[in-house]
Amino acid sequence: MRLDKFLKVMAIIKRRTVANEAANEGFILINGKRAKPSSTVKQGDVLEIDMWNYYKKITIIDVPSKNSVPKKDREKYIRTDEYKPKEPDDII
Repeated sequence: MRLDKFLKVMAIIKRRTVANEAANEGFILINGKRAKPSSTVKQGDVLEIDMWNYYKKITIIDVPSKNSVPKKDREKYIRTDEYKPKEPDDII
């Protein structure tokens, strides 16, 4: 599954266009390497999302075959290893 679609389906980023822009700007890494929106994600990949207001490290347990995943089932597909909200002083 494409990275931008995966982020949208898993509701990590709300809109696919925002996921696309975040990847193009270099805010998203897959296994430590800069990712393109069209990069393919697979089981075992580690995503690092370093946005302007938070940092999140996620391990992909499985890639969903459907285009939507209920909130209660998300833990079957991803594990959040680290989450750090950024302070206002860190953002600027």
